[in-house]
Amino acid sequence: MVHDGGIRTARLRLRPWRASDAAFHRRLWEERDERVPARRRISADGRPTQVDLEEWIRTYDSTPQPGLLVVDNVLTEVPMGYCGLVDNSVGRPDEPELAFEFLQEFWGRGIATEASRVIIDRAETIGYRYLASTVREWNSASFNVLGKLGFVFTGEQEPDSVHGDSLLLRLSLR
Repeated sequence: MVHDGGIRTARLRLRPWRASDAAFHRRLWEERDERVPARRRISADGRPTQVDLEEWIRTYDSTPQPGLLVVDNVLTEVPMGYCGLVDNSVGRPDEPELAFEFLQEFWGRGIATEASRVIIDRAETIGYRYLASTVREWNSASFNVLGKLGFVFTGEQEPDSVHGDSLLLRLSLR
């Protein structure tokens, strides 16, 4: 169900980014596992800063639709994470990637699965035939979510001895 520029479930609202989300977004960066590649973690000189993330939000292009959406608690409006579609990292523009990330305090509550189902439904409505997701081999929590959603391992992987291999999963929407 869509209201107020967002998509709602009984307990979640998925909505566009606001400049005020920069502090929350930086917390996500700060909590990332040390095995995540350096370009996706806070650098030694403290980048991205909250100001950098405000700029990212101001210039964010939500392509492929619906893009990445902030996931709030529908009652408290507290941002818990984000979920949505991003460009496919393996070069299949007609097959966007499902991406999600949540603050650790909200892990283990089914929020990523619930938010992802909303995005999958939206992707079907838009007309995508498949969704992809790339996950580091050590990220069992994400594999758990993707498994509940029906994603299957394609057999394709990108070796990375430093950060852990990235495995490609796919979901057929039709």
